[in-house]
Amino acid sequence: MTDTGPLFVSSGDLIADRRYKWALDHAARGDFSGAADILAQTVELAPGFATAWFALGAIRDRLGDRDGAIAAFEKARDADRRDCHGARLQLARLGAGNATPAMTKTYVRRLFDQYAARYDASLIEHLAYRGPALLREAVEAVMRAAGRPLHFASMLDLGCGTGLGGAAFRPFVDWLVGVDLAPAMIAQAGAKGLYDRLVTADLADVLAEEAAHAAKYQLVLAADVFVYVSDLAPIIAAICRVLAPDGLLAFTLETHPGGGVKLLPTLRYAHGEAYVRAVLGDGGLTLSHLAKTSVRSEKGMPVDSLIVVAQPSTAMRAPASSGG
Repeated sequence: MTDTGPLFVSSGDLIADRRYKWALDHAARGDFSGAADILAQTVELAPGFATAWFALGAIRDRLGDRDGAIAAFEKARDADRRDCHGARLQLARLGAGNATPAMTKTYVRRLFDQYAARYDASLIEHLAYRGPALLREAVEAVMRAAGRPLHFASMLDLGCGTGLGGAAFRPFVDWLVGVDLAPAMIAQAGAKGLYDRLVTADLADVLAEEAAHAAKYQLVLAADVFVYVSDLAPIIAAICRVLAPDGLLAFTLETHPGGGVKLLPTLRYAHGEAYVRAVLGDGGLTLSHLAKTSVRSEKGMPVDSLIVVAQPSTAMRAPASSGG
């Protein structure tokens, strides 16, 4: 997701809000210097106006004023501790502050709520997204190698979004649960009639609640979810607590040739293969399948990705398969 417009949170001052919108009009006409001047006046009038600070940072960045952009993004970050605009991510992209900051719940929720109505069309028609289909093929290969039919009594779809992953696996699942942080995405998923249960909540909170009730899932899916998570260790550990002994965890990632975690210019995280292997092992999971491929495109170019299937280390398994 890289094409959403700016989020707007009012300053509470009508004059400042009008100046902000006037600045956006200038930017829309290509007058970025004029827009920057108006925004500078706006934040002088309303120093706590995080939206205007963020817009000023973005425009200064576009004008090549890196130091000015950093200063504005820092003001946006400080004015809004929930960081609903993603100022910390922009600072990381510019090489200032934490290089791999966690995305706040508020930022992710607002981002996806804004995007929900055009999510399916954007991913499938414009970004050539095929993550769910590739995950189903990978899961089917692992099950076939183990001599098991492609059937699951229960599946947990993490970050279910509008239900693209649920649609790919619904024919093979008896009980399907979807979880997403964004209410608008859950509404889109609910309209498709795919899920037996839908939950609007943070993934970590739902996993903790499910573990407390001793819930066990035969399949946990995370399609295009971990690209919004910098540190995978806590979420992998939480998933392990709700995964059945013979269950599978299947997910997609964007990746890069180096080690560790990297924030991409798209403000999505890429995880190195060695990092993924280490996190799975530390979490008590064994890799069953890993394929390097592309699950989507960006500006017409394929994005380096991983398709991963893992299972508890104590489970009976076939040797891990790998693809190029």
